Amino acid sequence: MDLEGKNAIVTGASLGIGSAIALDLAKNGANVAINYRKHDTEANAICGQIAAMGRRGLAIRADVANFKDAQAMVETVVKEFGRVDILVNNAGVNRDAVIWKMTEEQWDEALAINLKGYFNYIRHVAPLFREQGSGKIVNVTSINGLRGKFGQSNYTAAKAGIIGLT
Repeated sequence: MDLEGKNAIVTGASLGIGSAIALDLAKNGANVAINYRKHDTEANAICGQIAAMGRRGLAIRADVANFKDAQAMVETVVKEFGRVDILVNNAGVNRDAVIWKMTEEQWDEALAINLKGYFNYIRHVAPLFREQGSGKIVNVTSINGLRGKFGQSNYTAAKAGIIGLT
């Protein structure tokens, strides 16, 4: 796929699937803004790999569950790159526990990051995409959002919510 001149945001991109997505987008020509919450060394290393491909990489610390953090990140990307063409919502956490032992905090954190975080970024790029007349949103979810998994009711509820949101 040719993404030359396109600008992407990837949430949860300092490790794992998110970093692989960010690198693949850059390999295909996109500049990539990487969202991370804790892993700044890893996020900056991914940006270094993106730069080595001749693309622009931008690591931005932001809590996806925070509406204003998402807004600030999108605004920063527009300021630095000129526009946003692609959003990949990938950030996620597992806070596994059987429902009768799950704390309210475990439930809330899983839903805040895995579902509300996706809404937060969609909400801030959607007006840009409408104004530009184009834009792509990819929401990463899980098969568990379709069938559930024992000990992951919070995670699977969020992933099912992403399917509905998409």
